[in-house]
Amino acid sequence: MSKKMLICIFTGFSSGLPLYILISLLPAWLRSEGVNLKAIGLFALINLPFTWKFLWAPLFDRYTPPLGRRRGWLLITQLFLLVSIPLFGLFKPAFDIWTIAYLATVVAFFSACQDIVLDAYRRELLIDAELGLGNAVHVNAYKIAGLIPGSLSLILADHMAWSSVFMITALFML
Repeated sequence: MSKKMLICIFTGFSSGLPLYILISLLPAWLRSEGVNLKAIGLFALINLPFTWKFLWAPLFDRYTPPLGRRRGWLLITQLFLLVSIPLFGLFKPAFDIWTIAYLATVVAFFSACQDIVLDAYRRELLIDAELGLGNAVHVNAYKIAGLIPGSLSLILADHMAWSSVFMITALFML
């Protein structure tokens, strides 16, 4: 396996993990803490940044952070995700549902930004002949990332506090 395909694996994994935290782990946590299904259903709105990311995508090409256009933005989005995901564990859904909704929107925003940057990086990294395989590898790693918050984190939640679960899950971003 080439170095480029390994990069596609790791970037696909780190790109998929935040989304699956939002669509798998977060609703399970909210439900286990007694939040009603109507409120949990409204959390689907936090995925809007993924739909509207094309609006701010040009800004990532327009402005260049110190480490470069792709790596610089990738580092920024990764750091924000690495810090914001464990913050979920600091709140109690019964009392802080709006704070959790805001935090989930922040995670969705930075995850969508990371997707923009990683798509551009992958396009620059791979030659035309490698794009098909590179995208397939990326998407498969993206989907495999769903196993962490969709299964491992839920198993851990049976044995430890949710704050620890969110911390461990966030560490998979590294």
